[in-house]
Amino acid sequence: MRRNLPTIVVIQHSTLARTTVVKLLELEFAGWNFIDMTSTESLDRALGAEVRLIALDLAGRGVESASLHNDLAEIAARFPEAPITLLLGTDDVGIVRQALKMGIRGFFSTSLPIDIALAGLRLVLAGGTFCPQLLGVVADGSDEHAPARNEAEKSLDERTQYWPIADFTPREAEVLAELQCGCSNKVIAGKLNLSGHTVKMHLQHIMRKLRVQNRTEVVARLVRRAEDGHGASPN
Repeated sequence: MRRNLPTIVVIQHSTLARTTVVKLLELEFAGWNFIDMTSTESLDRALGAEVRLIALDLAGRGVESASLHNDLAEIAARFPEAPITLLLGTDDVGIVRQALKMGIRGFFSTSLPIDIALAGLRLVLAGGTFCPQLLGVVADGSDEHAPARNEAEKSLDERTQYWPIADFTPREAEVLAELQCGCSNKVIAGKLNLSGHTVKMHLQHIMRKLRVQNRTEVVARLVRRAEDGHGASPN
């Protein structure tokens, strides 16, 4: 393993689930390192690596469980700058809301379409927060059947900036996530199996929704939103 490469750590107790996630990420993030383990007891294996993100399996635990808090403490002690995402077997919004207040930056449940999950992962890597459960986009990429939110929930949305997934279509979210990672139109087209013309069309829609004029302003606007939502600049 080359320690100078960007690295994603996957902590998942199930061997099949863990290896499946890693194989998928290896295809999506060519040239990255991936370190998988069954528990945080093996975290020292990742010391010295350039850890960009840690995906932790909730494993059916409650947000208030001592074992989860211990896991988060172990991660924070070793990789304080790495965003943490949760791998979930549920879309329980109560769990998501509680974990969000604990600083979790992404929520990936087994009901997510793979294209949305990958776009959300890139969003987290770019400094954003991925939380589809609070937007009703988990099942089909839209919020058509989402329950009405009260004022407290709307306020929470405003503080943590869920709008990237709410305002954009699933395909626009994918293009946006690639753009935030510095990919050119040609690279985006190749990764998403789109024509160059289609990529340009999606970028025009994104720029119109953000009320900006070019790609640089798109990224700058998203970074400002992320900073406002999290109180700190992304890495």
